[in-house]
Amino acid sequence: MAICTTRLDRFISEFCQINRKAVRLILAQKRVSVDGNIATDIAQIVDQFSSIVMDDKILQQNKAHYIMLNKPVGVVCATKDEKHKTVIDLLVGQFDQETLDSLHIVGRLDLNTSGLILLTNDSRWSERLTSPEHKVSKCYQVTLKNPVTDEYITAFAQGMYFSYENITTKPAVLRIISPFETEVILIEGRYHQIKRMFGRFRNPVVALHRDSIGQLTLDKSLSSGESRVLNAAEVLM
Repeated sequence: MAICTTRLDRFISEFCQINRKAVRLILAQKRVSVDGNIATDIAQIVDQFSSIVMDDKILQQNKAHYIMLNKPVGVVCATKDEKHKTVIDLLVGQFDQETLDSLHIVGRLDLNTSGLILLTNDSRWSERLTSPEHKVSKCYQVTLKNPVTDEYITAFAQGMYFSYENITTKPAVLRIISPFETEVILIEGRYHQIKRMFGRFRNPVVALHRDSIGQLTLDKSLSSGESRVLNAAEVLM
């Protein structure tokens, strides 16, 4: 998602349908405030969450939304789908339609994977969590059909080469919880990566569940399909 920023004079000109010369006069007369402060600089940069008021009239006052969802198996990470229920469908009734339409998904999961999904309308926040340069880790609980050995730990730590994309996965941490259960921590999220990595051992993944993204851990009080708004401390994680 692109970060929505623009100059203050351009925003007022387009919103109020007046020319830039008139906007300069309005700003010089100290009739505009941004985030509660009088604004006089025509080149001041504002974004989608800047509170902009002119002559005591609110021009813009959007609220940022940050939502944690426990995605069930069988629900797709999409805003619309003709065949399956979507993560947005699970939020209907909790938020108004305008808010639902503004949300995008942070860190998608496939149809048969459950666990932590984040949704927001703040593109800067989602970029910080998903950009490869930030190397945000993601933790998964994996149930396998066949027993796992220490050989898996070494292979995951070394990375695996996939000829189809001509890429080698970044080192991943694998912890054995029981013969058929592991915890896997990735700092990337390639297509079906975990299933394909275990596929190298011809060991099918029976269940895949994401527990965390970075410092954000799925709230254990959320049942499958339930969601809640993140608190201020969680947003800053």
